[in-house]
Amino acid sequence: MILTPSTIKTLQQGFNAAFVRGIEATKVSYDQIAMTVNSQTNAENYGWMKDLPGMREWVGQRVINNLESTGASLVNKSWEHTIGVNRDDVEDDRLGIYGLKFSQQGEIVSRHPDDLVWGLLRNGFTTKGFDGQPFFDADHAGYDIDGKEASWSNVQTGSGKPWFLMDLSRSYMKPLVFQLRKAPEFVYKTRPEDDNVFLDNQLLFGASARYNAGFGFHQLAFGSMDDLDAANYQAGRVALAQQYRPDGSPLAVRATHLIVGPSNEAAALELLQAERNASGATNIYRGTTQLIVSPHLE
Repeated sequence: MILTPSTIKTLQQGFNAAFVRGIEATKVSYDQIAMTVNSQTNAENYGWMKDLPGMREWVGQRVINNLESTGASLVNKSWEHTIGVNRDDVEDDRLGIYGLKFSQQGEIVSRHPDDLVWGLLRNGFTTKGFDGQPFFDADHAGYDIDGKEASWSNVQTGSGKPWFLMDLSRSYMKPLVFQLRKAPEFVYKTRPEDDNVFLDNQLLFGASARYNAGFGFHQLAFGSMDDLDAANYQAGRVALAQQYRPDGSPLAVRATHLIVGPSNEAAALELLQAERNASGATNIYRGTTQLIVSPHLE
């Protein structure tokens, strides 16, 4: 196959199609725990905002609830993945293996947000969120049922494998953020006069994108490094539920999902699916949350 504008266009279309097949065949999971925020600039500012008081009886003038926030920003990052195709392989029509390689490239690109988002979750015990505290921390600012300021904890310490409880019931807000500036696109340098072709005898095909991931609402997540047992599970459920606004009304957060890695899967299944517990009594936690088992966790 001689390199001409026509043959180069055919190569581009064929490899792009294989790339798209890889993307379309890949199921991602980051959107289970992260909300997608479309970004319009280099960085987006996120303010950690105090929760609004609840409804009140309208007596006299309205009481205006101003949002108080401290600025925090998430900077978009540029990402790339490139494959080189030897010009000799093109001219000798040895292109069969490249279709598979570009489909694999599509899968790699598609799964990358999973790597970012789930990686954040693993590091949430030490990495700070938008309120300046570690995402899973014993000293978040909060309120008690009387509307008084009080520390709120969404963490259990320990030496075990991490597991998490989350409220994923809201479609518009999730515990983590995936910030999208530019979706992946297929790009190439394939002209005979391009340096990579002229000097290195290689046609270059790649993907480029801009995005980042960060922590969102810690109020919707509880993280534990302790054993996954009934007592610790219940403590996490209670911690999420016992959150209040400045007027003492509940935030109405509830644990909807239990998230574990492969090492905690058996304990999670026993906790959520067994009819009876280890002592033979009725398992009161059966079906209380949905289970997510992520290979990104231990």
